[in-house]
Amino acid sequence: MKHLKKGLFLVLLPLLAFTAAHKFYISVTNVGYSKKEDALQVITRVFLDDMNAVLRERYGIDPQLGTAAESEMDRDYLEKYLRSKFIVEIDGKKVDYTFLGKKYDSDMVICYIEVPKINLPEVSSIAITNEMLTDLFDDQQNVVHFKINGQKRSFILVKSDTKGMLNL
Repeated sequence: MKHLKKGLFLVLLPLLAFTAAHKFYISVTNVGYSKKEDALQVITRVFLDDMNAVLRERYGIDPQLGTAAESEMDRDYLEKYLRSKFIVEIDGKKVDYTFLGKKYDSDMVICYIEVPKINLPEVSSIAITNEMLTDLFDDQQNVVHFKINGQKRSFILVKSDTKGMLNL
């Protein structure tokens, strides 16, 4: 019996080691409404190494986001990528948003986005399409949390389903 346990352990060990070494690809986005500003406010968090990797792959640059060597070009490519992969729709129509900026927290890049003057009482739906990093990582998950007008709803967006919508 003792040898059976050792044998089972030796068979399972490589499998357990593989799962422990597997990296998870995830971003988290919070969508809220500021009555004072009459604006949709969006905060999205992405792993910094993943963002640098996708900018390198997509644009052929050597981005240095989050380092002392970060350049204005790196920031421009971050915004360009964000605008191509992160879309906000109100009542089924794509809307322009303001990229307010970003900051770093440990190994994360946190991006701030605002859609001004949305007149929430007249809005019937808000949708987020988030395709960030799905072009580089097939198992990327982009979690979106809506908290608007007392309604809370969360979505896990993946490569095959990149859109989440809150009906008001």
